[in-house]
Amino acid sequence: MTWLLGIEDTCVYPPARFDMAPLDEHALTDHDLRWRDDLATVRDLGATAVRYGVSWPLVHVAPGVFDWSVLDERLRHIAGELGLTVIADLVHYGTPTWLEGSFADPRYPDAIAEFAGAFASRYRGLVEHITPLNEPVTTASFCGLRGVWPPALTGWDGWTTVAVGIVEGVRRTIAAARAANPDVAIVHVEASAIYTATEPDLEAHADLLRAVAALPTELLLGRVDTAHPMHCWLLENGADAVALAGFQRDVPTIDLLGVNYYPDLTPRNLVPGTASVEQIAVNRWADGLRDRLLWFAEQYGAPMLVTETSIEGPESVRADWLADSARAVLDLRDAGLDVRGYTWWPLLDFVDWSYASGGRNVEEFLLDPTREARSAVSEVFGDVAAGKSAFLRRMGLLALEEQPDGTLRRVPTAAVSVFRDLAAQVAEVSDRVG
Repeated sequence: MTWLLGIEDTCVYPPARFDMAPLDEHALTDHDLRWRDDLATVRDLGATAVRYGVSWPLVHVAPGVFDWSVLDERLRHIAGELGLTVIADLVHYGTPTWLEGSFADPRYPDAIAEFAGAFASRYRGLVEHITPLNEPVTTASFCGLRGVWPPALTGWDGWTTVAVGIVEGVRRTIAAARAANPDVAIVHVEASAIYTATEPDLEAHADLLRAVAALPTELLLGRVDTAHPMHCWLLENGADAVALAGFQRDVPTIDLLGVNYYPDLTPRNLVPGTASVEQIAVNRWADGLRDRLLWFAEQYGAPMLVTETSIEGPESVRADWLADSARAVLDLRDAGLDVRGYTWWPLLDFVDWSYASGGRNVEEFLLDPTREARSAVSEVFGDVAAGKSAFLRRMGLLALEEQPDGTLRRVPTAAVSVFRDLAAQVAEVSDRVG
């Protein structure tokens, strides 16, 4: 089994008309300054692969125009000098600013296909694993349902517009990447979803959220025909029947299915709210991870990776989750489930996404107020003017500590030794089997 680390790489640069600052985690966490040290840490901890964002909004500067300078240096260092396998995140929630309509722009599918083909061709032999777009369902929520990020659409019709655009973009990405490099491996990464209705009247809403969570992958794999239970729902929310029919033709294949799961964020209890149904994140620990991996295996039958998991909290909690979640994955492998790898995401603490929105909470859920790591998220997350400290999400193997000059120092946590030991143990077993 492959042990991976990931560096948080959300990259959203809004057009000028949007009331938000750029959300670039590589810049916010000082990774742009410390990338050599950060990536050396990935290798030194025993990981043999890394999920790494390629900052599409910064590279694709205009139609047909690319600035490869940063990626050339970093990717050749990661794969060539450090010897790490790279899973390249092509899109992580943001698009180039010249796409005024972002994921809803009619030029989006062609734009991302152009980038994917150019990327796959340029780095053929160096980067052979590509994620076309990280978490389609989360992207559609932030960009189409709740108006947080561009194109800032709202409602289920907004969700549908973004989701359909994303799926067409992923289809074209896969085709372009494979045309440029027939050996490329496609890693489709999606967020897990667990919804529990706390009252009988909320069960229908829970059913809707469960179905919506699966829709991008269902669409991508050509499963949403006229008999699909969500086909009429999509039409009612603005989907074009011709576009949906087009997803039935030339259905792409994926090589690996990436599953993202957070024990304290993924499971949600639905409760009545003042204006609408509210989602309260609850902790289902490793039971939830096992549940989701088994569900994805049953639904799609594809080889899987755990492409993101971690937990927010004290060092001891992170170390415990790493040990217990890894054991759950290894037990499932021993029982015959085709899980190829485990990714702790993120290597570093990261800056909460509310930072780019002036401190306003942008999540679609509230945290369980009984948890120790943080009280329930309020309308305002923190004061941006006071610095990043209040916004640092304590989920990394390396903690970030803000210094007087505003830089962020890397501090190893107790989870570091757990990850290193697990990676070494699995490597030793693989060597013996080999």
